[in-house]
Amino acid sequence: MIRLKQVHIVSLLFVIFAFAKAISQQSSIDRIEPPFWWADMEHAEVEVMFYGQNIGKAEVKSDLPILKIRRTENLNYLFVTFDTTNQNHGEYAITMNVGDTYFTSKYELKKRSLNSKYRKGFDSSDAIYLLMPDRFANGNPENDSHPETIEKLNRSFKGGRHGGDIQGIIDHLDYISELGATAIWSTPLLEDNDKQYSYHTYAQSDLYKIDPRYGTNEDYKRLASELHKRDMKLIMDYVTNHWGATHWMMQDLPTATWIHQFDDNDGKEFPVSGYANSSYRQTTQMDPYKSQIDDTYAEKGWFVSTMPDINQSEPLALNYLIQNAIWWIEYAGLDGFRVDTYSYNEKKGIADWTKAIMKEYPYFNIVGETWMHDQSQIAFWQKDSPIGAIQSYNSGLPSVMDFTLHDAIMKAFKENDQQWDKGMVRIYENFVNDFLYADVNNILLFAGNHDTNRINGDGLYDGDVNNYKLALTLVLTARGIPQIYYGDEIGMGGNRDTSGDGDIRRDFPGGWQDDEVNAFKKRTKFQKPFYEFTKKLLNYRKGKPVLHDGKFLHYVPENNCYVYFRYSDSSRVMVVINNNPEKVTLNLDRFKEGLQDVNEGLDILSGKKIDMGNTLSVSGKTSMVIDLDKPEKGPRFF
Repeated sequence: MIRLKQVHIVSLLFVIFAFAKAISQQSSIDRIEPPFWWADMEHAEVEVMFYGQNIGKAEVKSDLPILKIRRTENLNYLFVTFDTTNQNHGEYAITMNVGDTYFTSKYELKKRSLNSKYRKGFDSSDAIYLLMPDRFANGNPENDSHPETIEKLNRSFKGGRHGGDIQGIIDHLDYISELGATAIWSTPLLEDNDKQYSYHTYAQSDLYKIDPRYGTNEDYKRLASELHKRDMKLIMDYVTNHWGATHWMMQDLPTATWIHQFDDNDGKEFPVSGYANSSYRQTTQMDPYKSQIDDTYAEKGWFVSTMPDINQSEPLALNYLIQNAIWWIEYAGLDGFRVDTYSYNEKKGIADWTKAIMKEYPYFNIVGETWMHDQSQIAFWQKDSPIGAIQSYNSGLPSVMDFTLHDAIMKAFKENDQQWDKGMVRIYENFVNDFLYADVNNILLFAGNHDTNRINGDGLYDGDVNNYKLALTLVLTARGIPQIYYGDEIGMGGNRDTSGDGDIRRDFPGGWQDDEVNAFKKRTKFQKPFYEFTKKLLNYRKGKPVLHDGKFLHYVPENNCYVYFRYSDSSRVMVVINNNPEKVTLNLDRFKEGLQDVNEGLDILSGKKIDMGNTLSVSGKTSMVIDLDKPEKGPRFF
């Protein structure tokens, strides 16, 4: 009897095991990406990724024409390419079966917004306001922490989550608009589920989902809509080079070639075997004498051990990135991309990605982070670059970031005595090399951003409003697209070198209900002159087209004083930046080419009429923006 009981137990265990095994081998669909698409797209052959247990074994039938099915070594993935050419918007049935198990789902083609293809991206008529959402304003305290994400609110920690969100941005759009900015570049808002330091959101864990601590996908779409109501633009910070180690795919790679893996593992912690760090030597990208090993580690090494490097030579991965980017533009109504670590990507892969976006949206704009310290190396990455052409390379990238001008700004205004290569000569020499660029008006210029020391920070300009005014005058009146960093307009400080990243990413005062100072509504005595100068110059620039795309004429600095003109056939502005602590008197005969016999102007910064006859006296550490146009009707300025 005891033996019979044991037999029954063994039989029962066998049945349970067999049933469990059968259950474990059943298929399912857990994710479909892109979750939907649009009719009438240039990118009409959409490659849909199905993810779920054993879904790679499935046979597929669909009302949408199927062009290709790709299965990988991971049976949890299935990539199906549908042809949406000439298909109407609506829902289309998809049937999958693995043996006798059937799954039915629908795939929607949505109707595109009118003229979506021809949307106009940001350009030199814009002034961009860069903000970090976690540090800007907390509009919805209910989402400060979220059950789906690991890191919780900790405002006392400089590197923690502070609670800023999309609603906080929306709540203060009027502030940004009244300041004079016309576009917002927000650092990434997609989900970043790291255990710590997730607030910067550059280690993304889901490319189709806004981080719930910032809000929802619908909130992001609403942000774009609210900006468009104000005739403003939204620029998404897009990351093509790497994802976060907590990205759901990193736990179950579609294919081993999805990310770059190395054999010389150094034993550090990482989500998969084969990690190697980038050398950060991006000069190898255009180095004609580079070794293969140096090229490999610069281009394919991981940015850090928690950011797996995406292999854009893998067609599945590259197309995933292309479709994701297009999806966000179409879904949210975006006006541009800023692409993080652009020069760290694989050269061919990132060019293919960029050209695919621009083919879909020919008037869109994309600016790449090209953090180099030589103009020729930056210019290499711009579309139709004469430098890139030497190596038969064309990235297709419309805009690059002027890091060499930033480098000059970080030093020039502390050098009060002009030397051969110091002070304002640094600024002059930067523009001398503009012949290297294919399109000088489509270059992003800035004094600082979320990765650099703040211009008003300790150890740089130490909150000296006069130096800030000089730097901002340059950024807002030179060629290109100006960008300012949130908080600079109120003199916010911060030093990355001495106090870490969190110090240059401080909370904007007034963005939280319990803040003692609310700089959105009322500035302190210290903050006020920064704000008023920024607002005056930004709003003047907004209404002055010659500062957007006018020609550029400049003069070699003398006595640490730099003079240049922005001009067209119908308009002319003279800019004087006196970096000398002492008053400088300019002989105006020298500037006849720029003045064109104009004998009177108006300095828009002081509001004073200026006699342009013989000489011009400029106070120490002072800038002038002199409008030389004759008024037609009514008051001269708005």
